Amino acid sequence: MKTASIEKIRSAFPALERKHNGLAVAYFDGPGGTQVPRPVAEAMTDYLYHHNANSHWAYPSSAETDEIIANARQTFADFLNATAEEIVFGANMTTLTFHLSRALGRQFSTGDEIVVTELDHHANVDPWREMAKDFDLEVKTARMIPETGQLDWQHFESCVTPKTKLVAVGAASNALGTISDVQRASRLARSVGATVMVDAVHYAPHGLIDVQEFDCDFLVCSAYKFYGPHIGILFGKQDLLNGLEFPRLLPAANKAPELAETGTLNHEGIAGAAAAVDFLANLAPGATRRACLQAAMVELHGRGKTLVQQMSSGLAALPGVRLFGPEPSAARTPTICFAVADMPSKKVTEHLAEKAVFTSHGDYYATTAVERLGYAQDGLVRSGCACYTTKDEVDRLIDGVTQILGVRQ
Repeated sequence: MKTASIEKIRSAFPALERKHNGLAVAYFDGPGGTQVPRPVAEAMTDYLYHHNANSHWAYPSSAETDEIIANARQTFADFLNATAEEIVFGANMTTLTFHLSRALGRQFSTGDEIVVTELDHHANVDPWREMAKDFDLEVKTARMIPETGQLDWQHFESCVTPKTKLVAVGAASNALGTISDVQRASRLARSVGATVMVDAVHYAPHGLIDVQEFDCDFLVCSAYKFYGPHIGILFGKQDLLNGLEFPRLLPAANKAPELAETGTLNHEGIAGAAAAVDFLANLAPGATRRACLQAAMVELHGRGKTLVQQMSSGLAALPGVRLFGPEPSAARTPTICFAVADMPSKKVTEHLAEKAVFTSHGDYYATTAVERLGYAQDGLVRSGCACYTTKDEVDRLIDGVTQILGVRQ
């Protein structure tokens, strides 16, 4: 068996049948949320039609709900190389991070330090800043290098001191596509006994996560970035989860992973998120789910590398277009951030949308990174490739930008 072809992959996504202005839509907005394949929607519909119930009660549909959630925990344990008891579900990555920050803050002392980075989405920055306000802590920010879109490791190292209690780092930049050396950040944190928090939201669609290899204590990702519904997933080491005082209702579970979950979960979303993982696993052969995922991700990363090289070289050749982030040959995801002459990013996105090419604009909550690049006001255009992106669609993007420049000239 071979990895699924691009044609077979695309056939699973009904959204790709959409037309806009008579043209098939090319979705380059994946870094903000990917399209959903049929098996994901079918899993959610099946749950709602045939198993919908609250959990932990003594009747069939409730027991079926419990089983679906338990199976989903194991699915994500395979996805992250964790255990089922270390998988927490929540509304989204941001909500989970705020919840975790409140629990962690109760263990810190006045004057303790937290290290975040300029490259990160603010969902892995502002919850820690809010925690610092509540518990009288200090936040240090490791710089990025604007010319390369990579972390300034020399400055990062200077930020980590014996007073550092938490290092929060992104595995990949949702704005620039930069893949950062999480293991290096973990080694820095371990050298002073600090906790490691990893934002893997943008990394998850492009590389197989291994929490053991990352040597992290906590990691968050969002299913809607890898072909699932809007739901967040938190990995936490079991002993650490059990040792935290999460805000909770008195009758609620007090053992990991449920002690970190609040209220009734999004059961249909959990079913759909697990189906998204299995969709990826089914793209390639393997003896186990984890082996299938590994094979699929290697192939998808290779295809993405080809696409980002095509996109980068095509856009870079256009006068008036400025690209940001690492070179195509560097460790990166197939996500390109660019500016077109002096045109605000929203205008560029509107022009491209007329040609049925959908991109993102603004700062995508990577606010500090975009500010450092000098585009706080106009924002930047972001174009990301997903498993369903084709070379022809990349050509359409480049042609669309070319036409924008032609009109302006």
